[in-house]
Amino acid sequence: MKVSPGIFLYFILIVLVSCRKPYLPPAIAAPGSYLVVEGVINSGSDSTIIALSKTVNLNSKTTANPVLNAVLTVESDKGASYPLTSTGIGKYVSGGLNLDGTQKYRLRIQTTDNKTYLSDFVPVVNSPAIDSVSYAIQGNGIQMYVSSHDPKNATHYYRWDYQETWVIHSKYYSFYKSTGDTVIERNFINDEVYQCWRSDTSSTVVLGSSANLAQDVITNNPVAFVPATSEKVDGSQSIIISQFAPSTNTYSILVKQYALTGDAYRFWENLKKNTEQLGSIFDAQPSQINGNIHSLTDPSEPVIGYISAGGVTNKRIFIPNRQIPVTWLPDQSNSACVVDTLLLATIPNGSSVVVNQEDEYFNYNKGTKYYNLQIPIAGIFSKITSALIGHSGSSPQCVDCTLRGTNKQPDFWK
Repeated sequence: MKVSPGIFLYFILIVLVSCRKPYLPPAIAAPGSYLVVEGVINSGSDSTIIALSKTVNLNSKTTANPVLNAVLTVESDKGASYPLTSTGIGKYVSGGLNLDGTQKYRLRIQTTDNKTYLSDFVPVVNSPAIDSVSYAIQGNGIQMYVSSHDPKNATHYYRWDYQETWVIHSKYYSFYKSTGDTVIERNFINDEVYQCWRSDTSSTVVLGSSANLAQDVITNNPVAFVPATSEKVDGSQSIIISQFAPSTNTYSILVKQYALTGDAYRFWENLKKNTEQLGSIFDAQPSQINGNIHSLTDPSEPVIGYISAGGVTNKRIFIPNRQIPVTWLPDQSNSACVVDTLLLATIPNGSSVVVNQEDEYFNYNKGTKYYNLQIPIAGIFSKITSALIGHSGSSPQCVDCTLRGTNKQPDFWK
């Protein structure tokens, strides 16, 4: 029997597809889980915060793997010790330690599986003050810069991280809320859900060095970039009615500066190359990241992290609404938001029974299903009697900004 070329190719494709097997590279499927230590021993009056976690496989559905109930202690080379307290989320905290800058310090970690980890002793290296945090409005966003110098000409190696805070707004302004049983007017002093503040921390390694310069000066080192399409710099906020957006600032960044030893700088530089600068044959190739934390229980066990000690300096700036181009609009995650009309009494098409739609969509104590739940927006009044006959409403993500932020203005906001 003669087989046509098309049928022959079809059978070949079936064989090829049926022979395919999933391939998991060793780096993805490896069962190893290693300790990750993040933080700095703060030698001054600010808190010391150390975060402990375990690495996860790339194919794992879990992204956060905190280490709980460990015992952490800061130790000096003169025998003093300072315990840290667990916050229950993989973070361990101590109030201001006010350490003696002439001594060296290390971190001891005891986990619940009876493993002990110890960092090397490190000197106290205090950061000089930040000269300025500035920004430049560019065509595609805002570039943040930091400038600093050490008048003693002794620092040379710097690292920065930052926390961003910005104003967000709901799609719709809500004048009402449900008690669960009925709809009432909203108390805007205690229950504002239109304007909120949202925060995030840096996820990149930002470094600077003056080691090859005659003076210990860092000028306009790039710190962060905010794209014009980010909600952090929503240009429409500059024209929102002040009644709805009383704040004149839309974005703030707090930059923290750390002074590093040469070894610490090389660790962070290597980490940056391995995590941020890979992707082409011209980028730095992966290399082992050697920190200064070791397992006493199993010396061959890798530990990820580098513990430094010193005082941290910081500086905050605000970017007011009027500086943001009005043409900058964020990617609309709430573009699917719609407003529904929900009546206290109506007869649906094809039915003879009067229905209270507010009980179906607003009042969760009276049978509202979670997938139907809406938040009331404004009152609907009869054109004949002016009596209240219902409310407009929309889904919570379109009305309630507290689902993504806090409606409590931060203490530092101005």
